[in-house]
Amino acid sequence: MNLQATTTKQRKTTQLRALFQRSELAFLMEAHNGLSARLVEETGFSGIWASGLAISASMGVRDNNEASWTQVVDTLEFMSDATSIPILLDGDTGYGNFNNVRRLIKKLEQRDIAGVCLEDKLFPKTNSFLNGEQQELADVSEFCGKIKAAKDTQSDPDFSVVARIESFIVGMGLNEALDRAYAYANAGADAILVHSKKAVPDDIVAFMQAWDSPVPIVIVPTKYYATPTDQFRTMGISTVIWANHSIRSAMTAMKTTMKTIYDTETLKDVEPKISSVSDIFRIQGADELAEAETQYLPGYNTQLAGIILAAGPSRIDGFSGPKSMLLVHGRSILDHQVDHLERFGIGHVTVVRGHDKAQMVSDRVSFVDNDAYATTSEVYSLALLADQLDTAAVISYGDVVYKHYFIHECLAHSGDVVIVVDVNCPATDSWRDYVQASEAFDALRIQQSPTLIQMARSISADQISGEFVGLMKTTKTGSRAIQAALRSIESSTLARMTMPEFLTALSQTIPVHIVYVQGGWVDVNTLSDWTAAADV
Repeated sequence: MNLQATTTKQRKTTQLRALFQRSELAFLMEAHNGLSARLVEETGFSGIWASGLAISASMGVRDNNEASWTQVVDTLEFMSDATSIPILLDGDTGYGNFNNVRRLIKKLEQRDIAGVCLEDKLFPKTNSFLNGEQQELADVSEFCGKIKAAKDTQSDPDFSVVARIESFIVGMGLNEALDRAYAYANAGADAILVHSKKAVPDDIVAFMQAWDSPVPIVIVPTKYYATPTDQFRTMGISTVIWANHSIRSAMTAMKTTMKTIYDTETLKDVEPKISSVSDIFRIQGADELAEAETQYLPGYNTQLAGIILAAGPSRIDGFSGPKSMLLVHGRSILDHQVDHLERFGIGHVTVVRGHDKAQMVSDRVSFVDNDAYATTSEVYSLALLADQLDTAAVISYGDVVYKHYFIHECLAHSGDVVIVVDVNCPATDSWRDYVQASEAFDALRIQQSPTLIQMARSISADQISGEFVGLMKTTKTGSRAIQAALRSIESSTLARMTMPEFLTALSQTIPVHIVYVQGGWVDVNTLSDWTAAADV
C-alpha cells in the first residue's frame, strides 16, 4: 500500500507524458530507494529518475549490470509504493534483447512505473563515463526492434519509452547522433535522451540546432553542470535529469558523519547536524500506521497515551482519600483503569492528581499535580497536560469503573474525538453529564453515526440521549483540536469551565462522535456506587 496519499487523479504514466510534452522545462531528480524517492517528492520535484548508477551503487556493485534486472525491479517497487509522482527507470540496454525488453515492460507496468529509458549500447552495459570511446553501440535496426517491442508490449498507452543516444559518448559525432535519433523516433520512441560527457554543452547545442522533430529531447547535464539552466530553455530542451546527485550527496554526508564519530568517539558533535529519528519515522509513515493500528489492531496501540483525570475530592462518607485509590476486588480503581489501558497496548499513562495527592501513589503511571483542585474541574486538569496533547489518547475520569470493551469500542471508531455515552440513565439527577446527540440509540440499527449536539446537567428529558461515561478517545488530530481549544480559553474561564461545557464548545469546531453502551460502568460518588462497582 502506498504510504503517501496520491495527490492527483492522473496516472503516473500520464503525469510523465505530460512532463515531456509541456512547453516549460521539466526536471527529474535521481533516487535509488524508497527513502530517497520519498524525499524527491517531498522536495517538490514532479518526477523521479531511477538511476542505474545510483541503484547499483546503493547495492555496492558496479554499474555493469551486476545487479540483475529483477533486483532493480524489486527496488523500484519500494520506490513506487513510497511515492505518487512518476518514475522513469534508467533501464540500461534493456537487460538483453527485444524479448528481455518485453518482459521488463510488463514488470514495470505491474509496479506502476511510468516509463523506461533504453540506451543504444551492448549488454552488459558499461557506464558512459568509463572509457566511453572504447564502448560499442548497438546496431540501429536491432535497437529499433527493442523500441518497437517495448511499445507493442505496453498495455498503458501513456507508458513512455525514452531512447538514449550514446553517439557523442563514443566519439561518433553529430551526424550519427541525428541518424539514430530520427530512426528511434520513427520506431516509436516517446522521447530522445541525448548524452554527452563534455564539460560544455557543445554537443547538445549542435544537436538541438539540427533537430527537426516534435519528439521531446531529454538531457543529463552531469558533466556540463555549469551551463545556465536558462540556456536549456532557450535551446528547446524538454526535460533535464539531475542524474546521480542524491546518492553522491548521501555518500558525502555519511562519510563525514562516520569520520566524526570515529575520531571523537562520541555522538554529541553529530546529533545536532543530522536528521532526527522522528524525521525518519515521519518519512516511513509511522503516524499513518499508528492511526491504522487504532482501527485494525486495537490490542497494539503503542502510539496512544493514557490520561486519567483524578484531582477532585471525595464525597463518600467515611472516606477522605482520593477516589481513584478506593479498592474494588482488592485493587484500586486506578489499577483497574491502568489494567484496561495496558490491555490495549497503552503503556504511557499520566494521572492528574490533587486532593490528598500524597495518598495517590503508583509506579505504573506518571503524575501531574493540580493544586487548585478545590476550585477547578476536569477541564482545568486536562489543560495542565495541554503540552502533551500531541498524540492519540484515551482520556478518562479517575473515579469510574467500566468494562474494558468500552476502550475497544472507542478505538474501533474512526472519529477524531469519540465519547462513550450510556443510554441506560435516569433523567432526574442534577449531577449527571447528560448528552443530546444527533441520533438517539436504536438497538435495531447496526450502523449509527451519532454526534454530540450538547452536553449539560440540565437537558429536557425528551432531548436526553444518554449520560457521558467519563471516557473518551482522541486521534492525533483530535488531541490537537483539544489542545488548540484549551489554549484559546482565558485562564479565568478555564478554571470554572466544566467538561460538558468544554465538549459542547469543542463540538462546534470538530465533530464529537458518540459510542453508545448500555450499562457496564459505575461513577463512584457514594457508598452504594462503591458497592455497585464490584459488579462491573
